[in-house]
Amino acid sequence: MAVHDLHVLSGADASVRHDADVLVIGGGPAGTWAAVSAAARGARVLLADKGYCGTSGATAPSGTGVWHVPRDAAAREKAKASRLEMGGFLAEHAWMDRVLEQTWVNIDTLTEWGYPFPVDENGQLRRTSLQGPDYMRLMRKAAKRAGARILDHSPVLELLVDDRGAVCGAYGINRQSGSTWIARAGAVVLATGGCAFLSRALGCNVLTGDGYLLGAEVGAQLSGMEFSNAYGLGPAFASVTKSLFYNWASFYDRDGRRIEGAGSSRGRGVIAKTLATQPVYACLDRADEQVRAWMRTAQPNFFVPFDRQGIDPFTQHFPVTLRLEGTVRGTGGLHVVDESCATTVAGLYAAGDAATRELICGAFTGGGSHNAAWAMSSGFWAGAGAATFARDARAFSHRRAHRTATVGLGEDAAQVWDPDEVIRAVQAEVFPTGRNWTRSGALLEDSLGRLDAWWTRVRRGRPAAGGVQVVRAREAAAMLATSRWMYRSALQRTETRGMHRRAEHPALDPAQHHRLVSGGLDEIWVRAQAVPTPAIPGAFGGRAAA
Repeated sequence: MAVHDLHVLSGADASVRHDADVLVIGGGPAGTWAAVSAAARGARVLLADKGYCGTSGATAPSGTGVWHVPRDAAAREKAKASRLEMGGFLAEHAWMDRVLEQTWVNIDTLTEWGYPFPVDENGQLRRTSLQGPDYMRLMRKAAKRAGARILDHSPVLELLVDDRGAVCGAYGINRQSGSTWIARAGAVVLATGGCAFLSRALGCNVLTGDGYLLGAEVGAQLSGMEFSNAYGLGPAFASVTKSLFYNWASFYDRDGRRIEGAGSSRGRGVIAKTLATQPVYACLDRADEQVRAWMRTAQPNFFVPFDRQGIDPFTQHFPVTLRLEGTVRGTGGLHVVDESCATTVAGLYAAGDAATRELICGAFTGGGSHNAAWAMSSGFWAGAGAATFARDARAFSHRRAHRTATVGLGEDAAQVWDPDEVIRAVQAEVFPTGRNWTRSGALLEDSLGRLDAWWTRVRRGRPAAGGVQVVRAREAAAMLATSRWMYRSALQRTETRGMHRRAEHPALDPAQHHRLVSGGLDEIWVRAQAVPTPAIPGAFGGRAAA
């Protein structure tokens, strides 16, 4: 990127200064694995978390499956084939193979570190799921044991670049003290998670697309942003969107009549359509006593809101809703260009939900298991890649650094905007299933007209409040930018593939077997990028996508 017009960093720009070889931004699974991996290669690691590393983010309060498949060729081919078809054949064999193997290795490492995997009736460890609190508590300890320094409650506001445009650190703020900080680094890993648009899904209050905006401001590209309309099913009175147990549910309308098709493979669409006109109720009445006991053990936090409300979900009807989880359970994110998870910008790496998961999920949601495997694998690779890059940039402390933020930090503009008003405006365009579950060209254009107008206002103005409130302003700007990349990409994909559904284009189009790479801020651009043809006979049979 051109840096001649950017603000040159000075010693007066922050209260606290840090130096590191690798700066990891984000303290979830991807960020902590990146920290461990980079430190193992001799790098001095600094990890900055928007919340408290180990308790913030989507994984920490939840249980999640893991795409953990034994080293058996037939088993792994079967696991890949299933995901290829659901994902519209946009996933790649090589990346799936890499993730399956790295996940196997990392799960072995977790076992060695003492993660309490349960034991089955044959005395074998069951290692296909992780309990978020135990997992992230262990990962924080592992990162610190590896030598990483952790800055909690320290969101990054902007990246720093040198005269060549290579990323060389970040500028941030401490939410508790209000003090600002600067970190100079040889390389940076963005592990900031995805964007759930503050939909109140469990653990997603910190996941506002910050990393996408940080990356785009220095010239990074995104990919698969049209595959970002994942909705989580959950009780209307709670934030828990764990949907596995709804496989044993029946769904009912306001009069207690069963809703046909709501419990099928396409049931989420039936529920979305019904919610547009009336409430939908669920009951886990298809679970027998053995399954009920297993559920309580597998995901105990699923039942907390029911217990608080005095509801027995196995015998009583309870209202459900769909909460937008966007790119957290979707697949879009920063585009990575090689096996080290490097982005298109020198010195910048992406991991976890901050990076596209198209490589292993294609056009369909990664759910919990695939996203969990991707987080630990891509985090491991990004940390290693950043450490290698930093070795060649040991003189980073002598490089002149430039600040790069384009929105949300302006202090001199006359026009003032309210971050909460911007957030509500974005939510009004992306939350409704009538606009975002099944899309249409007319509605996409309609939403983009308003979103683009808001971007112009935000770009030219300044947030109403300063200090720590600048974090809220940057979150609002990131959500606004994310919505525009999503809808611009969705407008260009004139077919139905995976989770991307177009009302006027209901079938999969073999001619659109490509990725959509996007970028830009004031002017969003989208272009097609070729994908290796899957080696599966009859992959494109012309039938409608799921």
